[in-house]
Amino acid sequence: MHSYISDSDLENWHDFEVSSRREIIALLRSIGEKSQLIRMLVHGESDVCVTSILEVDADAGNVILDCSINPDQNRRILSAKRLSFETTLDKIRIMFGGEHIEACTFEGSPAFKMALPASLIRLQRREFYRMATPVSNPVRVLIPLPAELGGGSKAFPLADISCGGIAILDNSLVLGDTIGKVYADCRIELPEVGPVTAGLQIRNSLDLTLLNNKSNRRLGCQFVELPRSALNAVQRYITKLERERNARIAGLG
Repeated sequence: MHSYISDSDLENWHDFEVSSRREIIALLRSIGEKSQLIRMLVHGESDVCVTSILEVDADAGNVILDCSINPDQNRRILSAKRLSFETTLDKIRIMFGGEHIEACTFEGSPAFKMALPASLIRLQRREFYRMATPVSNPVRVLIPLPAELGGGSKAFPLADISCGGIAILDNSLVLGDTIGKVYADCRIELPEVGPVTAGLQIRNSLDLTLLNNKSNRRLGCQFVELPRSALNAVQRYITKLERERNARIAGLG
């Protein structure tokens, strides 16, 4: 699915699988309504053509696509076993696959028809999703401490959260600042979403001096082996924070 993105480029992106039929239909319709161009790649060929969505027929479960002006290319597309599609919508890359594309007619012109994809990938730069967590009601992560740090578990407030990881405030300087150190089975309680458990790897450390001269340490941590269900929960929480922030901004306007 990641045909057009190099491995080094992918490190700066994260992806979310959308498998809700209603959401897939809504996204594909938006792409069509905004006349977004879509790159269609024929698998096994170095064949890329540009198409667009003409209609999404939810009742029939089909997507109608524009066909190429090149008859040879159209024949290759129709005989392809697998096709990949990539486009953008509001700065988010959308990628999906298709099989068994058929020729059809749409409003009197030749077109392609294929089944609605069962899922699609939304791909967006990590920093777009980094959200500061509420100060008034801090989100906390419970980190099990190894024996050399005294054992047991300790709760730390989050400074921000993204789908790549979290920044935590370690004001008692318990966790150390060793880059690359991993803490396993950390539990984050996300308000109105539920708990998420993941490993955390320290990626950066910043020592801060607060206005009252107390010191604090901000640790940037990357999620390790975050299950898809947990990633979806983090994404739901970030969306909730964005909604609340937008509502506040609208209220101030």
